[in-house]
Amino acid sequence: MSFEDAAPCRHRGAPSSDLVLQVVNLLQEVVAQDEAYLQSKGISLNEFNRAFPAAIEKIRGSWAASNKDRRDFALRTIEHLADSGVIRGYDTPKYGDSTIYRLELNDGKKIGIIQKGCPDGAHSSTKWERPPWADELYLWWLCSSLKLEPGEHIWKGVGRLQKKVAKEANNQLDGIIFYNDKCGSAERPCPKASRVITASGDELPPPCIYSFPTWKHGEDELNWHGSVTRQFPAVLLSAFGIGGDDWQNHVGHVGFKLSARKVRTEITTRFGAAKASSARG
Repeated sequence: MSFEDAAPCRHRGAPSSDLVLQVVNLLQEVVAQDEAYLQSKGISLNEFNRAFPAAIEKIRGSWAASNKDRRDFALRTIEHLADSGVIRGYDTPKYGDSTIYRLELNDGKKIGIIQKGCPDGAHSSTKWERPPWADELYLWWLCSSLKLEPGEHIWKGVGRLQKKVAKEANNQLDGIIFYNDKCGSAERPCPKASRVITASGDELPPPCIYSFPTWKHGEDELNWHGSVTRQFPAVLLSAFGIGGDDWQNHVGHVGFKLSARKVRTEITTRFGAAKASSARG
């Protein structure tokens, strides 16, 4: 069993660790030590060494998916929910540290969706608060990074979430979503490709969505076998043509088992009838 099994997909074509190490060596041992080459470019070896860390950060920032890209994808997806008639409407959030969409279901219930980046970062897993109006609250990780497999990203994020909800009674989650514009692409093929829909010119597979337990002190099993049912997953998946009881075959869960010595975690993903995998630790 691997932490990768917390999600149904794998990246294709992500660089191997050996290749990454080769590139690091190229930069550090070849370019950084080739003083004649650097001088031909008008840079001294000392200048290069001082500027190198900042240059790497700048490259990293320019290559990373921008917050605007995440915003645009999230908004297009939510607009699709409204266009499909599965929600009554939504409020566009004020963008900042906690970008929260407020969706209104057709029965009037309010769903909060917190937009975040990759889940293995503290900011994207712990810097949020539950708004008082939310009947259900979801953390949406729009993660395009190929650094880790999707399941590994989710596993790391859930570890941070567990520590937060255990300490903060007012900040509880009802579910998590892992989904962005790489889902279903050549870089991140989706096993739910047969369920792809077209919306606003995008080819969209159904999102990965997981129910999350409310942390209750005194209980030793919290959604360990996925017994918690939330309302929004069925609504979300219905906009992707997954209706009736079939939505239950496409909703995963996060569970915790508590003992005097440790907290165990289970993350199960479901991606069709009799199609599931789990990661435990």
